[in-house]
Amino acid sequence: MANLQVSIETLAAKAAGSSYTEEDFALFAEFKGALNRGEARAATRDADGTWRVNAWVKRGILAGFRMGALADMSPPDRSLQFFDKDTYPIHKFTTEDGVRLVPGGSSVRDGAHLAAGVVCMPPMYVNVGAYVDEGTMIDSHALVGSCAQVGKRVHLSAAAQVGGVLEPVGATPVCIEDDVLVGGGCGIYEGTIVRERAVLAAGTILTGSTPVYDLVREQIYRRTDDAPLEIPAGAVVVPGSRAVTSERGREWGLSLYAPVIVKYRDEKTDRAVQLEDYLR
Repeated sequence: MANLQVSIETLAAKAAGSSYTEEDFALFAEFKGALNRGEARAATRDADGTWRVNAWVKRGILAGFRMGALADMSPPDRSLQFFDKDTYPIHKFTTEDGVRLVPGGSSVRDGAHLAAGVVCMPPMYVNVGAYVDEGTMIDSHALVGSCAQVGKRVHLSAAAQVGGVLEPVGATPVCIEDDVLVGGGCGIYEGTIVRERAVLAAGTILTGSTPVYDLVREQIYRRTDDAPLEIPAGAVVVPGSRAVTSERGREWGLSLYAPVIVKYRDEKTDRAVQLEDYLR
């Protein structure tokens, strides 16, 4: 992998508008294969729990867009029309991959890793650079954005939006750890990290500018200049609100959206959110 990193860094350093050789395209195909297999990842979790950005992977993905030419990717019957960079076609799976891609209009872009046991309910979309680990379910109308990292046995409920971060290359993408439940209509953006076994109730929105209020531990979690917003392991987060305390805010009865941690996961929560094995 170290040799591939050096080669990709050299390829990515080429100026925009440069001509690319057959060797360049072969190198990019090798890189994309490593993304598809999950060997190259935009971010990885260290032993101490810190998520580390692999900027060279992001640079390689961006190089692929520069290298690509617009191509007609429409189906043979022309019932639909698609035009995109020829370096990023639709990801092709086989039954040996062990991914359930249920019929109905879903799409996974080449350069994304879906591990064995992932279930994709239509329609859903996974963008380039994303990593989705074993046993995760991506429900209907859910999005896994570019470079987003999703752990094992995660449930992304219907219409959940997991934002990706491709640029700037040093920015941490959204990272969702193992056994997390993301409720319907949730949005997780701007490099937020959701630690293992957390539960996000339907409609919860997490962004870099959203403070999260922990009623259990009596703390407020925010993104800082040095670290992204983090949701603690096992936290149960629900949509809430907080009063606007300015004079006009009080006069007009205004409140602002505020996600609130109301409890930490227990046996009752586990029973409520359990996804039966036979669905996977």
